[in-house]
Amino acid sequence: MARSRADRARRAASAAVPRYDSPHDTTEQRTGVGIDRRAESYPSYPRRRFVTGLAALGAGALAPGAGTAAQAGGARGRPHRIDVHHHLLPPAYLAEIASRRAGPVPEWSPARSIEEMDRNGIASAAVSLIQPAVWFGDVELGRKLARLSNDYAAQMARDHPGRFGSFACLPLPDADGSLKEIEYALDQLKADGIGLMTSYGDKWLGHEAFAPVWEELDRRKAVVYTHPLAPECCRNLKYDVPLSAIEYATDTTRTIASVLFSGTAARYPDIRWIFSHSGGTAPFLLSRFTRYEAEMKDRERRLPRGVLYELKKFYYDTAQGNHPGALAALLKLVPVPQVLYGTDFPFRGAAEENAGIAAQRFEPKALRAIERDNALKLLPRFAA
Repeated sequence: MARSRADRARRAASAAVPRYDSPHDTTEQRTGVGIDRRAESYPSYPRRRFVTGLAALGAGALAPGAGTAAQAGGARGRPHRIDVHHHLLPPAYLAEIASRRAGPVPEWSPARSIEEMDRNGIASAAVSLIQPAVWFGDVELGRKLARLSNDYAAQMARDHPGRFGSFACLPLPDADGSLKEIEYALDQLKADGIGLMTSYGDKWLGHEAFAPVWEELDRRKAVVYTHPLAPECCRNLKYDVPLSAIEYATDTTRTIASVLFSGTAARYPDIRWIFSHSGGTAPFLLSRFTRYEAEMKDRERRLPRGVLYELKKFYYDTAQGNHPGALAALLKLVPVPQVLYGTDFPFRGAAEENAGIAAQRFEPKALRAIERDNALKLLPRFAA
């Protein structure tokens, strides 16, 4: 009887997490242009495995008895969490790209976001456009999509004070258009930062073509949030899983490597980078990065303070990277102050993120830092 009740409870918890599974679509799998939701909606990591798979996550981060069921709760008490990985799907944007994507998209509206936030103790969210964002090889279309998407996000923030901020999208690799959009988004719309894809065509974010954009963002000490997609190089690979199941985390790692080894991170030290999904596979590949660093002939020019110094400066959100393996690896690489709360809504539910973080049994101060205080250093508008 007890086992039956436990089974029913687990099934009910699983059903509460939104899923947006779509049938296998060979056009989307082949082109990578469509919005690949299938891995974004992969089944949630079983809660029992969260608990049994706990690892030591760095000195002082965890404490016996610190993790409780209350930590996984939703809106018990005043909402306090700040979500830095929360998507928006402007209707005008979807209409413009309708002929360029395959398959359905999840149902979304500002009201649905607020409902999800209220249910899960989220006070505020910095919204960013879904992948593949605005670049389809057409300069004018890219500029148009960036402007209408940024205007939509700014209106959301005005309509719901304190609930929403935004990471404005840019029409990269169009550097001139991006510089104009930076000025408009940050100066007029008062966006909280910039939101970028991890790659554009055959260029990752350390490419020299983007240098004028980094120079301006460094001057402004801007926050730059990044989100992965299936890159152009790898859209024709045949897997038994969706491209996004492997390529998203991998493309985050590619762009981290690009920013590091091109010298971009060292050259523009005042950009505050956020990388999604607990840094992708970068924590696992650390020894390969440091080995290559040791062999670089121009290391002093590109990485004068070293790979580890730069990696520890970056910020990392925990969306879909909230299970024991991902967090253990990330927190062996960076301290708690570099870790940010993220849900990946509407592709994943906030309840999954809350349960994953709670299962790690963080000390209350560390938990509060991840769920709110770390984000406030980057997004001061939410301090009120």
